[in-house]
Amino acid sequence: MTTAILTGLGLAAAAGLNAYIPLLVVGLLGAVDWITLPQPYSALENPWVLGVVAALLAVEVLADKVPAVDSLNDIVGTVVRPAAGAVLFAASTGVTGTLSPELSLVLGLVTAGAVHGTKAAARPVLNAGTAGAAAPVVSTIEDTVSLVLALVAIFVPVLVVVFFVVFTVWAVRAIRSRRGRRRASAPA
Repeated sequence: MTTAILTGLGLAAAAGLNAYIPLLVVGLLGAVDWITLPQPYSALENPWVLGVVAALLAVEVLADKVPAVDSLNDIVGTVVRPAAGAVLFAASTGVTGTLSPELSLVLGLVTAGAVHGTKAAARPVLNAGTAGAAAPVVSTIEDTVSLVLALVAIFVPVLVVVFFVVFTVWAVRAIRSRRGRRRASAPA
C-alpha cells in the first residue's frame, strides 16, 4: 500500500465519524501550504469554503451531543459522510495518481460509509442503554478520534493501519456482545 492510499483510507474513515473535521483539516493545511491539493480539490482551501465547512462543523458538533437529535444527524450523515470520504480519498490519491479517480471515489465512499454505518448503528443502542447520557461523551470521543485520525492520516499514514485493526476488533466485539444479549433475553 502506498502512503497516498493509507492517507485516503484514514481521511475517509475520519469522515465516517465526522464529515467536516477532516475536510476542515485538509482545507486549512492546504491553505497554509503544508499539503498540496490537486484540482478540483484545492477548492477546499478557499476561505469561503473553509467558512462554510467550519459553520457546518459547529452545527454537527452541537447536534451530535443531543440524544435523539444525534440520530437525526446520523440520517443526514448517511449521505454527507460517505460523500466527504469519497472526496478526501480522491484528493489524497489524486496528488500521486496512485489510483483512478473513480476507484478512489468508490473506496472513499465505502470506507466512510462503513465507519458511519457502524457509528450510526451503535449510537441508538448507547443512547437507550444510558438514557441519553452517553451521547455527549461518545460524540466528543468520535470528534476527537476524527481529528486525530485525520492528522495521523496526513502526517504518519502508516498508523492508519492501527486504527483499522482497533476499529475492526471493536466492531466485531460489539456485534458479538449484542448477539449474546439477544440470545440471553430470548424466551426459551
